[in-house]
Amino acid sequence: MTGGIVAVSGVQCEAMAAVHRAAFGAEAWSAREIATLFATPLVFGFLSEAGGMVMARAVADEAEILTIGVVPAMRRQGHARRLLDRVIAEARCRGAATLFLEVAAGNAAARALYRSAGFEECGVRADYYGAGRDAVVLRRLLCE
Repeated sequence: MTGGIVAVSGVQCEAMAAVHRAAFGAEAWSAREIATLFATPLVFGFLSEAGGMVMARAVADEAEILTIGVVPAMRRQGHARRLLDRVIAEARCRGAATLFLEVAAGNAAARALYRSAGFEECGVRADYYGAGRDAVVLRRLLCE
C-alpha cells in the first residue's frame, strides 16, 4: 500500500461500489457493474482508505478514467489528486501516451482539479449525463 491507496481487482467490487454510492448517490454503479468492468484485463483501479476510488482502462497508447470519486466527508483534502496521480502513473506503465476523461460541465471543483493536474479541454459531449447535462472531454499527454 502506498499512502493509503491500494490497487484493486474484481474481488473488491463491494468496497468500490460502497465508495461510489457515497460519492454519487443514485447515479452510482453497482458492485455487479464494477465487476463487469474488472472482468477485462484492460481495466484497473485504486481504492483509498480515506474513502476514494478510481477506475480506468488502458488500450494501446490511450487510457481513460472511467470514474473517480471521494466520499463527501473526505473531499477537498487531496484524496482525489492522489488517486489521479496513481492512475496517471499506472497508465504510463501500461504504455498510454494520452489519458482522457469526461467531467460534468457544471462540476467546477473537479474541473479545477483536472486543470491543476495538466488536463486540457478537447471536446464536449452534449447531454452525456442526461438532458441539458453536458460533459467536457479532457485530455492529458503522458509523454512529457
